[in-house]
Amino acid sequence: MRSLLSDSMLSTLDRNRPNSAEDLFADDVQQRLARWNRQRLAPRLPDRDRTKSIRDEAEMLQLQDRFIEALRGGVAGRADDAPADPRRFISWFEDLKDHGPGQDDPLFAWLEHEASLEEMRWYLRQEAAGEAGFDDLTAYTQVKMPARIKLELARNYWDEMGRGNSKGMHGPMLQRLVDALELAPAIEDTVAESLALANGMTAMATCRDLAWHALGALGAIELTAPGRSAAVAAGLKRLGLAARDRLYFDLHAVLDVKHSAAWNAEALAPAVAEDPNRAGAIAEGALMRLTCGARCFERYRRELW
Repeated sequence: MRSLLSDSMLSTLDRNRPNSAEDLFADDVQQRLARWNRQRLAPRLPDRDRTKSIRDEAEMLQLQDRFIEALRGGVAGRADDAPADPRRFISWFEDLKDHGPGQDDPLFAWLEHEASLEEMRWYLRQEAAGEAGFDDLTAYTQVKMPARIKLELARNYWDEMGRGNSKGMHGPMLQRLVDALELAPAIEDTVAESLALANGMTAMATCRDLAWHALGALGAIELTAPGRSAAVAAGLKRLGLAARDRLYFDLHAVLDVKHSAAWNAEALAPAVAEDPNRAGAIAEGALMRLTCGARCFERYRRELW
């Protein structure tokens, strides 16, 4: 990227860098990235001042790159342990369900059995505001992927789209819950950890040199989401939410088990078999996603307990 930017532009960008890796996880940085992602990915008409738009985009891409490198640096050691043999890699990957960052966090037993309605609303507001959209992330990730992998992502995407039925689309299912609980999620009211999770996922899916990271990160979601979804669904039922309103979590508690098995067999294993060098990138992506999730759970507990 640096070769595409002028020396004067790079000098300006360098002056605006945060002073440390931890600054990259601060509220102001993550809110900037979240607003940028919302704006740049939304359909729009051509910008009037394209020179300014390109300059602004370059600045934000530099910020995003530093954020991603901070995430990568935090997981590189563990990712190096991922085997390059496809079968052994899948075994390593599936072990993340039990031993990955953030797994079996006590937050979810508490949400299931103890959280009040207001506490559940706070949790869901954070999750909704930080939701990057699995459907869109999958669509970005599949671009130019090998055919077998592309087909698996297409099958997953079709499920996300309700198999052509608007009532079965997963995004609107979540929105029904948001509307039922009157959550009104907003970037400025969302903790930095939740925004960082969404910003990290968006970066991996939209940057082609992070496409294999995205494949691992999305696979980690499918692998680990069912237990958390089941706990949230049970908590919503305990609190009196109608079945229609909690359907998003009821569905993912079951469907993602099937999705995970297919993703591992039809996307991850073929990717590593075709090029063992991809194993490290896929592992990094999975660990980056799970580490961001673990940071969220820790922050949520600090706020709620």
